Amino acid sequence: MSVFDRRQLRRSFGRAASRYTEVAALQREVEARLLEQLGYLDDRQPSRVLDLGSGPGRAAGAMKKRWPKAEVIAVDAALPMLREVPKHTRFWRPVRRVNADVSKLPFAEQCVDVIFSSLCLQWLDDLPAVLSEFRRVLRPDGLLLFSTFGPETLSELRDAYLQAGETPPLSPFAAIQQVGDAMLAAGFKDPVLDRDRYTLTYPDLRGLMRELRAIGAGDARHDRPRGLGGRGRLQRVTAHYEALRRDGVLPSTWEVITAQTWGPAPGAPRRDGGADLASFPADRIPTRRR
Repeated sequence: MSVFDRRQLRRSFGRAASRYTEVAALQREVEARLLEQLGYLDDRQPSRVLDLGSGPGRAAGAMKKRWPKAEVIAVDAALPMLREVPKHTRFWRPVRRVNADVSKLPFAEQCVDVIFSSLCLQWLDDLPAVLSEFRRVLRPDGLLLFSTFGPETLSELRDAYLQAGETPPLSPFAAIQQVGDAMLAAGFKDPVLDRDRYTLTYPDLRGLMRELRAIGAGDARHDRPRGLGGRGRLQRVTAHYEALRRDGVLPSTWEVITAQTWGPAPGAPRRDGGADLASFPADRIPTRRR
């Protein structure tokens, strides 16, 4: 069964679209650092670039400015987010917009030179399958850059719920080892992973919860509890979180995993169940006739 309710995710991020750029400070910082890694391509001119889970399109606009001759495509499942993209581009450097699920890309095989995705993959059920789809569309020696949240994200909030005897309304996040395993399983070349921890502070728990709603990062699990659960639950959770207050503010940890890798040569093996699986075009199989 899928973990996430895709309809709820589209609805949450759609509602957040108009204010997302304003309130998503951490997301802007992570995106900016990921864009810096495009320096590895200074000696190349990509022809097609994908910004997957583009949100309002800040990164897509920056990449179009960097490579004016490239076809830059912003892909997002929330249509209101895509309507924000023109605000971050210039009319003489338009960015194409595609409303699609990034786990089922509507593109041909090996047609993309760069895949960029910042803080999107944590909302997908099957990371190995998603990375396999990325490999399908990425050209050999094309660059894949992405970031995602790790399991230490919102650890203080998670612990406060558990201490209050409640189920945390938080999504599961893949650990860096799982991300690395998924990249190797998909057959990517020379993967490099990094991990950073950010600590944000809030005046109170309500401030943190308001920000999560404002950026669309609510509980989108299929088995999420419906309803508010009563004032008593929030008071119990708040009491446990308040024990962490220092210098008048509450801390919130965000673990960010960043990955960089390259598209493998045609026929490079994938990992499946511990075995290497290779594929290559049938017309390249040598034959002998008698």
